[in-house]
Amino acid sequence: MIYLVTGGSGFIGSHLIERLLRNGHSVINVDNFDDFYNYQTKIKNTLESIDKISDFEFTDKETDIRHLATISQSDRYQMYYQDIRDKKGLETIFKNHKIDLIIHLAALAGVRPSIARPLEYEEVNVRGTMNLWELCKEFNINKFICASSSSVYGNNEKTPFSESDNVDHPISPYAATKKSGEILGHVYHNLYHIDMIQLRFFTVYGPRQRPDLAIHKFTKLISEGQEIPFYGDGNTARDYTYIDDIIDGITKSILYLETHSGVYEIINLGESEVVTLSEMLSTIETTLGISATKKNLPMQPGDVQKTNADITKAKALIGYKPDTDFQNGIKKFVEWFLRK
Repeated sequence: MIYLVTGGSGFIGSHLIERLLRNGHSVINVDNFDDFYNYQTKIKNTLESIDKISDFEFTDKETDIRHLATISQSDRYQMYYQDIRDKKGLETIFKNHKIDLIIHLAALAGVRPSIARPLEYEEVNVRGTMNLWELCKEFNINKFICASSSSVYGNNEKTPFSESDNVDHPISPYAATKKSGEILGHVYHNLYHIDMIQLRFFTVYGPRQRPDLAIHKFTKLISEGQEIPFYGDGNTARDYTYIDDIIDGITKSILYLETHSGVYEIINLGESEVVTLSEMLSTIETTLGISATKKNLPMQPGDVQKTNADITKAKALIGYKPDTDFQNGIKKFVEWFLRK
């Protein structure tokens, strides 16, 4: 099978590509190496995902990415330095390859940054995604997996969060773009018979996690003896989901799409284990063997109080079975962090 993965040099994308290649598939990686965080991190992700860990000599962004694209090419892997907002650029990729299924992970991520840059979030997360669906229509590609987010639930008072819950009240532009993607995805499924699964990810963590996310940020600051920004009273809670479990959910979704037709499904991928901010910090402190210095700050606009996934549907439909508890997941993350 030939899979196109957007955002394939990011946190989740690089792990997915690594798994797909190990399973003998061919992969096309489309990533624009956005400046949301250091492009060198994404280059390292890419090298790890294709098992080409080497002493990469960094010079400047454009040169480095084009060099990466050259040295990473193989019979089963190709990387394109491409923005999904550029439909003509994407079209060239679709013309050059016979694509069996698309896993769309590329997005501008983050609740707080989306409040400052809502129009850019709409351009990437909505228009960019629609470009892909338009090309699916033109090139007769009818299998599509799309990354949604637990943020669509907003401050849902009912827990755990179920796919059947009303999600018409997002509280950030980022969440609104993800909800829009789900709605527009159904339009393309209905009009053009694109079999589609929308996966609502719940707070993914693990090796290669984005450096702006709390677990990575806290671990780095604590290990350096710096104070950490601690928002609220510590009682906000998240359904932290280890990266290996997310990848398992994606690959099982791929198998489901390949063996079924007439599909449009929204599926939660979480751990169903809720951990408070205070508990998360304590677990990192214990694992590092270092106490944190906190800078207490008020809750930030757009942040939700709690996320908690009902994964009943994921278990029944695709055989999803997360098996990494939070303590063990943090242990694996810290081990990776200390040797990177």
